[in-house]
Amino acid sequence: EINRTPPKTQSALLEAMEERQVTVDGESHALPDPFLVAATQNPVEYEGTYTLPEAQLDRFLLKLVLDLPEREAEVEVLRRHSTGFDPRDLHAAGVRPVLDADGLRRAQA
Repeated sequence: EINRTPPKTQSALLEAMEERQVTVDGESHALPDPFLVAATQNPVEYEGTYTLPEAQLDRFLLKLVLDLPEREAEVEVLRRHSTGFDPRDLHAAGVRPVLDADGLRRAQA
């Protein structure tokens, strides 16, 4: 939840997104290319959330707003979880690659 992190963490994330590097103990480290940030966000009305700086929001390609799932979909998530579904096993989840890292670099050019 990107908007629950304090401003200092937001600043560090903005450095990564803007400069493609992170600084730890005064030493800069380059991030791999391609570098991707995927994040969730809660409505700003929720307690404990922070407004994100416009400079950070501008660095996201898109924003999806998802409705709550139907009851049947939630039951299916629980069923999969109880039967040992591993969300890290993308192949078993039916997720197939559409682009590799080189293809992404070419698309960005």
